[in-house]
Amino acid sequence: MKIMLFNDYRIGIIKGEGVVDITSVVSNIPHHGIGDLMNGLIGSFEKVRPRIDKAVASGKSVPISRVKIRPPLPKPVNIECMAVNFMEDGTRKEPALINAFHKSPGCIIGHGDTMVLPDIPSSIFEGEAELALIIGKGGSFIPAANAMEHIFGYVNFIDGSARGVQPESNSFYQMKSRATFAPIGPYIVTADEVKDPQKLQIKLWVNGVLKQNFNTDDMAHKIPRCIEWVSGIHALEPGDIIATGTNHRGLSSFQDGDKVDLEVEGMGRLTIGVKDDLKRTWLRETRLEREQRGLTGLTPQITGKYAKS
Repeated sequence: MKIMLFNDYRIGIIKGEGVVDITSVVSNIPHHGIGDLMNGLIGSFEKVRPRIDKAVASGKSVPISRVKIRPPLPKPVNIECMAVNFMEDGTRKEPALINAFHKSPGCIIGHGDTMVLPDIPSSIFEGEAELALIIGKGGSFIPAANAMEHIFGYVNFIDGSARGVQPESNSFYQMKSRATFAPIGPYIVTADEVKDPQKLQIKLWVNGVLKQNFNTDDMAHKIPRCIEWVSGIHALEPGDIIATGTNHRGLSSFQDGDKVDLEVEGMGRLTIGVKDDLKRTWLRETRLEREQRGLTGLTPQITGKYAKS
């Protein structure tokens, strides 16, 4: 099942090329706003699914092309992002120690929305293509052997990053938790539709040019271990997001006017724009292309405020 939010945050199920509005079917779930309703729907999904299936079978669909797509999960309690969690096409000799960081839920935007680059001295702005999982059944200290039972579904996720913010010793929060720096969507795919989340191709394009292209089988710490580790730090709740990390070799600059597309296999296409009022520019090279030219460090800023002469 593919679940989306659309127009004035109606809940819909995708049916062919259309979407069936099921908001009235699930509106009796206790909630305060659409964010709570979606989290409640996820937490009680098995109970309410029979009447959702019935409504979808008999309901009329509206063409998706005619609706405004919203972020499918607008108010998770937690967004946890795994850090350095890929083997980078075999270039890492061993996995990095398992690690993650918290990204503010207020960062979320959806398909068709715009990532806004802030007026700060940042070395470069990047967006990391990722598969994210959504927790369906919460809990603490979830063993890896049972972890997959706690997944409700999956979604495209872009981890926006402002690299090089100062001071370097206190940079991670202000690098990762900027407003608009967590695009997700266009819909949630329930776990029963994903045969093997560890064998999904991930592709990201900037202005139609393929930049990232890698597979989740390159993940250093697999999904069950990620859930086990995060849930050992704090309890997970229905609707929480865990982003599983990226292959950094294809990362490149995000700049004003860019059109960015992300496709995790089977998750549809998430498209966002980029806006930078300062019109800063960088070369369009990826980290891998830079490495192949024998260069080190991040791509330098070429023009605009904060560019180094």
